[in-house]
Amino acid sequence: MTDPMLGLTMLMLIVVVIVMGFPTAFTLMGLGIVFGFMAFYDPNQFWWDNRVFELMVQRTYGAMTNDVLIAIPLFVLMGYVMERSALVDKMFFSIQLAFRRVPASLAVASLIVCAFMGLASGLVGAVVVLMGVIAMNPMLRAGYDVRLASGVITAGGTLGILIPPSVMIIVYAAVAGQSVVKLYAATILPGLFLAFLYVAYVVSWAMIQPKIAPRPPEEHTRVPVPDWLRRFQATYSSNIFFGLLRALVSPARAMQIDIDGKSDKRSARYKYLLLIKNLGIALIPFVLIAGTLLLAWWYVIIHQQAAAVGPVEGLQQLGAPAAGPQGADDRGPPENFYLWYSLAAFFGVIMIVRYYWNLDSDRFEILKLLTVSVLPLGILIVTVLGAILFGLATATESAGLGAGGAFVLAYVARTLNWKRTKEAVFLTAKTTAMVCWLFVGSALFSGVFAILGGQALLEQWVLSLNLTPLQFMILSQVVIFLLGWPLEWTEIIIIFVPIFLPMLPHFGIDPILWGVLVFINLQAAFLSPPVAMSAYYLKGVAPPHITLNQIFSGMMPYMFIVVLCMVLLYLWPGLALWLPAFLYGG
Repeated sequence: MTDPMLGLTMLMLIVVVIVMGFPTAFTLMGLGIVFGFMAFYDPNQFWWDNRVFELMVQRTYGAMTNDVLIAIPLFVLMGYVMERSALVDKMFFSIQLAFRRVPASLAVASLIVCAFMGLASGLVGAVVVLMGVIAMNPMLRAGYDVRLASGVITAGGTLGILIPPSVMIIVYAAVAGQSVVKLYAATILPGLFLAFLYVAYVVSWAMIQPKIAPRPPEEHTRVPVPDWLRRFQATYSSNIFFGLLRALVSPARAMQIDIDGKSDKRSARYKYLLLIKNLGIALIPFVLIAGTLLLAWWYVIIHQQAAAVGPVEGLQQLGAPAAGPQGADDRGPPENFYLWYSLAAFFGVIMIVRYYWNLDSDRFEILKLLTVSVLPLGILIVTVLGAILFGLATATESAGLGAGGAFVLAYVARTLNWKRTKEAVFLTAKTTAMVCWLFVGSALFSGVFAILGGQALLEQWVLSLNLTPLQFMILSQVVIFLLGWPLEWTEIIIIFVPIFLPMLPHFGIDPILWGVLVFINLQAAFLSPPVAMSAYYLKGVAPPHITLNQIFSGMMPYMFIVVLCMVLLYLWPGLALWLPAFLYGG
């Protein structure tokens, strides 16, 4: 048997052995050593002098010194700490109230919470299990179809592998030699777009067939408005925002309102500070929209123009090539920026005016609930991802910031204790060890596979087909989609993705765009039987009468949505490539 045929035999054996249930990492190392020993065999030397052992040491050292992998344990720790901080219960309740008028509000709230947890953790199994515990029973009690309830949890839970800070993105960056920062920027919009497609499908289904998601009774959607807020509304104005402004100017009547029936124990100073606090909460929507618009203006108009200004005339930076100064005019804002910015500002003003005009006690209480449950996690997510995307910190440094912030949120929520901390650290160590051993095994396996000529043989075969870039894109994604049935994403990214990567330059395909398509494609790996890990995660916490077949039936429509998202992304690659190109050029 020739060396290339040995390589192909090695590749086929790895699939068979993994499907049989052997540990992936040690299977990779075992096959790498056996076939590497055969490739380097020399009858004139002792067996312990075989070069495969030297290759094993070199590949292991290379994998362990990969700086990109340092971010994995920190992001995983952040996710496990957030999972145990009990913020998800409050978040689900407040978001469900905010969307109580939308068809299938519980399902929509589940998808939104899954997207938030994906942004916060990048985990899949933990999010599916957590949402199965929190959201499954409320949806079933409300009369939701089992397929709808199971589908939104399993599909929403898989968003964690696509939306940053996904561990899969870090693994792909290490395998493909790409920038983690650019991959994070490239996956944000497609991930949110896929979540939007999920929500649109659920709402459309519920509007066409209302019986699959009955509207819950009024008592189940009633906002828990405190009595003092009702009395405040009756005293000043039906509009809470205008009432708070009037109360700050003339607080006499507000001082007479009982708070929890303890007016005699509450000082006038305390009540006035309470008015200021509630006004601050009421201003949060305005601050968020105005702050976003100001930040966009600062980054595009001020920051980038300042960065485009060259050195002062007459001075030369040490070691810089001789060149004239580059003015800000040479790098103006993007085309049509002022038009789109004006439209965004106009719609922002309309939203703010409409919101404050209709701010009654129910809306204000929902705002307070969202402020307590969603805002802290939102600030942490924006801080971590913003530090990465705007170059303020590396992915590893931002991961450390996120892990520290997760501990702070858990401490503030009074859910941080020794038991939960120990569980989070143990699960983080377990996950990190798995990824590191996979990298060691895959590095040895890929090295031996290339030495045997298997990689070159596959490249020659694919190039001999004279495929167009579109045909190669379809072929590679179909292969990965089919591999997602028997294998998990770790095996696909580490073993099979490196086979396609060297062929991308020949077809002129951007490895970042191809990687984003792979990430979306691997959503199907968690949603496609017979492996469909999301189904088994959910089955473990679902009521006993829920069968795997019902869960599989609920997941299948989302596989078609994933395929639709891939087609739209290929037709409109700017959805993935615009943000990294805008932030980092190229």
